[in-house]
Amino acid sequence: MSLHDIPQALDASQARELENASRHLQAGRAREAGEIAQRLVAQAGRAPDAHHLLALCQAKAGQVEAAEQAFLRALELAPGHPMILVNYAILQRQGGRLESALSLLGGITNAVPTFAKAWSELGITAMLAGQHRGAQSAFERVVELQPGSAQAWHALGNALHAAGELESAEAAFRKAICLEPGHPTASFNLGTVLRLSGRPDEAIACFERIQKHGDASPELADALIGALVDDGRLSQAVQMANQVVHTHPDFVAGRVTLANLLWEHGAAVAGEEDSFDVFRGALEHQPEHHAMRAAYIRFLLSAREPDEALDQIQQLRARADDPVLAWWQANALEMLGRTAQAGALYAQLHADWGNQVPAFLNSHARHLLTAGKWDAAADVASQATTLEPGNQEAWANLATAWRLLDDPREHWLCDYDRLVGMVEIEAPSGFGNLAAFLEALTENLDQRHKARREPIQQTLRGGSQTPGRLFGGPDPLLAAAKAALVRGVERWLATLPTDASHPFLMRKARSVRIGGSWSVKLWSSGNHVNHIHPEGWMSSAFYVALPPSMGAATACSQAGYIQFGQPPIELQLGLPPRRVIRPEPGRLALFPSYMWHGTVPFEDEQPRLTVAFDMTPFEGRA
Repeated sequence: MSLHDIPQALDASQARELENASRHLQAGRAREAGEIAQRLVAQAGRAPDAHHLLALCQAKAGQVEAAEQAFLRALELAPGHPMILVNYAILQRQGGRLESALSLLGGITNAVPTFAKAWSELGITAMLAGQHRGAQSAFERVVELQPGSAQAWHALGNALHAAGELESAEAAFRKAICLEPGHPTASFNLGTVLRLSGRPDEAIACFERIQKHGDASPELADALIGALVDDGRLSQAVQMANQVVHTHPDFVAGRVTLANLLWEHGAAVAGEEDSFDVFRGALEHQPEHHAMRAAYIRFLLSAREPDEALDQIQQLRARADDPVLAWWQANALEMLGRTAQAGALYAQLHADWGNQVPAFLNSHARHLLTAGKWDAAADVASQATTLEPGNQEAWANLATAWRLLDDPREHWLCDYDRLVGMVEIEAPSGFGNLAAFLEALTENLDQRHKARREPIQQTLRGGSQTPGRLFGGPDPLLAAAKAALVRGVERWLATLPTDASHPFLMRKARSVRIGGSWSVKLWSSGNHVNHIHPEGWMSSAFYVALPPSMGAATACSQAGYIQFGQPPIELQLGLPPRRVIRPEPGRLALFPSYMWHGTVPFEDEQPRLTVAFDMTPFEGRA
């Protein structure tokens, strides 16, 4: 080791200066702290603490390259120093180098397994990388080391929530609140988890308690509105949504909430008020509100209004251009049938930006399918599956491209005979037979269908969908229905093979955890357009009540049937379904979430009532 590399300690005066600079830095006075750090480095060039402090000051000031060099010098002088390594990993994370940060932090936790700060930063970084299970493990270690830390329990709750462990997330948030009564963020997140668990009444009580402690934020009010809708308290929700928009005219999420309520419930809640006017009025008064205009564009595209969306996109691009805006423009052009113009935009975006963005790659693949460029569509879809192996839409696009190319891998991936199941559900205990159970379930669900039309971002047409999550609340009938459905799922899963090379079968487990759950009521002429479920691994449709006309359906008239393997009509591919199945009350359809599926419209005075839910694999009991 050369003299240059021999570390030195700060003397007493320099140590006091270091402490003074640290106080400046913690108080947000990075410039003053940086000046002291520069002096210390000049006076004690071989002191790792001086270089570490300088690195922190430069990072705070946004001088990333200089901070990198200062960190590396500090580590030359103090190799393996845990705190320096942690802060260096944070710099890596802030620069988007998540894999590097994860590697550094993993090394620190292996070397110093009792260093809670390293475990905490590892959990934060894993969350940003989408590694929710890894984040959960890291934060579990933090709470072992710091069981009295409300912050640690709150972080664990966030990781559990992201991993879909709602019951455990609830317990973690409650522990955080117990340790720090009134913890506002933990209380808010607890309310969110309660709502997602199908317990909107408890979520409402939670949000209202936070309001009583003085939180008048529009974000809290917006969350409360969603819980009120889930609880069937529509008029109160609309009244509050109008109040939020009036009190906080700049709050974009509030406008989105009100517009969605007006779209779904229409004159029942707002007379002649138009959902689009919720945004138009705001933009007339604030034409430079870019986030508001962007929200309006998303709403227009969801409502399939490409002309006005294109006009709004062009206005926004003229003010503040962004690749996402160009992507939306390509989407609008595609809706308008201007395929060549859309293609030029997609190609440029793919080259400049989108080749690492799975959601963009999915849009580009759909465009290429429409444009007849099937080999290119397969390549782009394959890129998306490589970047994100669990991306259901990417697999759907790849299956379609393979089908058009007559590639046998379509049948390997979809295997419509084996991977589409129709399971008879057994009546829960307490019901004499299946018919009695279905009758009771029909009455229960009918009371939950209050909307006048479908949600704007859903795939049903001519029907209504229940808000929130159907399963998880205290309703005993729905709890019994969920248990009966899970038993049916488990019986079917037991018949499937395991295949480590297959994106669906490789994840097969003994049971499932139910995520989103809802009921759909289709009216005469209603149907589900062909779609997939991006948030699931396996999806379902349980038939509760069917219109009489479906009993008379024939091979020539498959009204109300469920169909698989037919891509959405907007892709203009003209492909027929691969498999069509006649539903029957009490039967449960099961299929991979990436498989295109929809329903055939029907004509009848009686509605078509179903329950649907998405699932992820689970080795225990759901």
